[in-house]
Amino acid sequence: MLELFPEGYAEAREGDSIELAAFTDEEGAARLRSSFGDVRVEPVPAGWEDGWKRFHRPVEIGTLWIGPPWEAPPAGLLPVVIDPGQAFGTGAHPTTRLCLELLQDLQRGSLVDLGCGSGVIAIAAMRLGFAPVIAVDADEAAIEATARNAAENSVDVDARLLDLASEEAPVADIAIANIDLRTISLLRPAAATLVTSGYYASDRPEASGFARVDRRVQGEWAAELFRRE
Repeated sequence: MLELFPEGYAEAREGDSIELAAFTDEEGAARLRSSFGDVRVEPVPAGWEDGWKRFHRPVEIGTLWIGPPWEAPPAGLLPVVIDPGQAFGTGAHPTTRLCLELLQDLQRGSLVDLGCGSGVIAIAAMRLGFAPVIAVDADEAAIEATARNAAENSVDVDARLLDLASEEAPVADIAIANIDLRTISLLRPAAATLVTSGYYASDRPEASGFARVDRRVQGEWAAELFRRE
C-alpha cells in the first residue's frame, strides 16, 4: 500500500475484518482499482478531517506512549508524538510494538534503525535513553518524515538516505530492522545486537554471524532478538 500511496493510508480492525483507507486523488483511485480489482472508491466526505482520526489511536508499549498530536499523553509515560498524516507507520502495528518491547529490555547504547519509515522506533529509542541514534531508509520521503517527527519530539535523530540492499549499515551497538524478510536476509550489520521484525510468525529468519536469543509473537506477526556469536 505504501508503494502505491506514499501520501498515506490507514487501517482499522473490526472483529475479523480490516478496513483500509487510502488518502489520494483521482489518479491514485485509478491505481487502487487496477491493483486490487473490485474495491469501493468513495469521495472524501465533508468533515473527513475529524472522521479519519478514528484510524489513529494512541498505544502504550511498556513505558512508552505513542500517539497523534491531537491526543494528550498520560503522566508517567515517555511520549512519542507521530503525525499519521506523514504515513509510514504510527506505532500501532504489531511488528513495531514487538520491536519496542524487545528494545526496552536492552542495555542502552548507540542504535541504528534500518528502514526507519516515520521514525517512530528511532524517536522511541531516543526517549528510552539510547544514543546516538541513526535512522536510515531508501525512501527520501521517509527520511523527510523522520526528520520532521524527530523535530516535533525535540530529539536529535541522524536521518540518512541509504539503500540497505546495496550499502553497508552504519556501525552501532544495536541494529533494529522492522522491514521485509528479503532485506533482513541481506543485512550484515556491524552491531553486537540485532532486533528484527516485519514478517509473519510462520517465518523464522536467520542472521549471518548472529544467534537467536529471544523470539516474540503477537497475533500473526513475530520479532527476533539476535546476539553476535
